[in-house]
Parts: sequence; structure tokens; C-alpha cells
Amino acid sequence: MNPLPSEAARAQLATKARGLLRTLAGRVDCVRSSALVTFDGLMLASVLADGVGGERFGAMCASLLALSTRAAKEVERGELRQVILDGKQGPMLLSRAGNVGVLAIAADPTPNLGRLILEAKSTATALAELYEPPVA
Repeated sequence: MNPLPSEAARAQLATKARGLLRTLAGRVDCVRSSALVTFDGLMLASVLADGVGGERFGAMCASLLALSTRAAKEVERGELRQVILDGKQGPMLLSRAGNVGVLAIAADPTPNLGRLILEAKSTATALAELYEPPVA
């Protein structure tokens, strides 16, 4: 059984995770807010636009993911990997980050949604590996 990480270890992980989120925003300039959120809504790391309430954003993302996961299971789609919401002001993506949680991204409208999706998947994988290093 793994002990819970210390406060210092959690802070170090959050700093590294924020670095990955900033790198994502640097690669895809339409990203306005991004966060790594646990399945129960706890914000592990975030880079949020002004005016975005972190706790509320995390809770809503966890709720969306839970509902989407149940819907995918109901129609036998297997394990949910990603949810895309298309809003008038731009898309929002929820990408599963292993067993850690979900990468939530709010973006401006983009003509290259495919690139955003690919970068989101790559970042979600990197975040999952940060929190769940592969076993040798």
C-alpha cells in the first residue's frame, strides 16, 4: 500500500503539472483555461483565465465526466476517453488522464480542433505519467 504523498511532494507534483498545462497553452494558442481535476472534483493543478472559479470549475468538470461515463457505459462504448463540448465561445474538452482524473480545457474557437484534441491527449498522458509513474 502506497502512503499518501507529503504536502511538499503534492506541491512539487502540482508545480510540474502546471508546467505541463502552460506548455499546452504555448503549443495551442486558443487554450484559455486548463486544469487537472480528480474524478471527485479536487483541483490538482490549474492555469485558469481571470474570473474562472477553480473549485466550481473542478466540481462541474467532475460532474460532466461522471455523467458522460455513465452514458458511455449505457450504450456500451467502453471506457470513456474524451468529451467535447462545443460552445458559442469555443470548445471545452475533458480528456481522461489515466486513473488520476481528467484534463479539462476551455478554448477559444479554433479552426484546428483536431490539433487541440491531439495536444490534449498528449498532455493528459503526460499528466497521468507524472502522477502514476509506470511500474518497471
